[in-house]
Amino acid sequence: MDTDIGALTTIFTEFYYWITIPLMFLIHVGFCMYEVGVSRYKNHQHTLMKNTMLIPLVTVTFFFVGWWIYWAFPNGPWIYQGEGLILNADGWGGNELALPWKPIMAVNFNDHIMMVFWAAFLLFSWTAASIVSGAVIERIRTSAFGILAIAIGSIFWVVDAAWGWHYNGWMVKMLGYHDAYASGVIHAVAGGFALGILVVLGPRIGKFASDGTPVNIGPRNVWMVTLGLFLIYTGFWGFYAACNIPIFDVGADYGVADAGTLWSATTIYVTPTTLSGITANFLMSLAGGLLMGYVVSKGDPFWTYSSGLAGIITASAGNDLYHPLQAMIIAGIGVLIMYKLHYWVERRFKIDDAVGAVAVHGYAGVVGLVICGFVLWGYPSSGYEGYAAINPLGMIAGAIIMFGVLGFLPGWIIASILNAAGKLRIPREVELAGMDLPIMQASKSDNDAHATAEH
Repeated sequence: MDTDIGALTTIFTEFYYWITIPLMFLIHVGFCMYEVGVSRYKNHQHTLMKNTMLIPLVTVTFFFVGWWIYWAFPNGPWIYQGEGLILNADGWGGNELALPWKPIMAVNFNDHIMMVFWAAFLLFSWTAASIVSGAVIERIRTSAFGILAIAIGSIFWVVDAAWGWHYNGWMVKMLGYHDAYASGVIHAVAGGFALGILVVLGPRIGKFASDGTPVNIGPRNVWMVTLGLFLIYTGFWGFYAACNIPIFDVGADYGVADAGTLWSATTIYVTPTTLSGITANFLMSLAGGLLMGYVVSKGDPFWTYSSGLAGIITASAGNDLYHPLQAMIIAGIGVLIMYKLHYWVERRFKIDDAVGAVAVHGYAGVVGLVICGFVLWGYPSSGYEGYAAINPLGMIAGAIIMFGVLGFLPGWIIASILNAAGKLRIPREVELAGMDLPIMQASKSDNDAHATAEH
């Protein structure tokens, strides 16, 4: 920090990212409430424990592996200029900075940004794992979910972030991929991963009648669902802010200002935007999602609240540039498609997506990427020169990579391996009795032992 202004900019940036982290923590609180509200009483403790334990599992593995992956693999598997793993350490371009034993990965008065930026990405990782968590409730083994949470939270979403969210990512450079607030990078990949698991995991007992007709296993506590989703909306504000660089000179280097200097907030691609603009777009996409969800579901509370989130996710890819009315309309289109697709997939393939996670995050995210490719066709995908412009083919290819290649396929493969080993799904008798029964039995045994000892 050579000057007072430089010091102020650094400390402001550090505080900016820091404040997004407790806001994004509310997303996780919201997911816990949301899933408990949907699950049946006999599974509440298991649902909460599953969501609780993903925190240490993903945090530790992201520290040792995930952050390194983000910096190491922006070129993909030797796709860009024939280069693969980045092993240099020049500035922010090399993966050696993210090795756990490097000084920059701890308290370091020469750098105030790396670890608070790491923490923001970590909360993204929790979100990816939490999306999967909701889809598979009431029938998955805790150990199996832990493995899957690590896979999506510390490996596969981070790979797609390196490819499509890193300023140097090959998808941005070559495809013109642009996903400012993670319609695909987090939501489509996690939705696809969840779908891959569900194909192997199978439906809950009683979800389908003998003739194959779906049976509605509705939310058990609408209050919990409502409050959970409102907390997710709130946390999503922090998520949007964390996807930005708060202050950046986009003038001389990028030709935005004739005067040579223009300080602005930017996306992670250093394309300029404003906090006021993305706030308006966030609220308009929330409104468009809620309105369409209410109409298409005929006032069903669960789908109305969920559609608010789906609307935000659909518009997120381009909400750095959309007009507020565009954000609202795009959100409504995404909700209509994801709602119809959810029930078609459920009937056609007997997929039991317990909380609609694949639809709200996966289908809505894919739709958002495709729409972004058409609406923002020709806009710069990045602030850096020489990158492909945003275009429909690049965004469609990106959607396939996010949802299918890095989402569905790994989820299906890992779930298949766990299933073959007999470690994916709980036994039938435990599912019927409730997943909390072993917890309650263990608690009763401890209490009995304690009482015996006292006497």
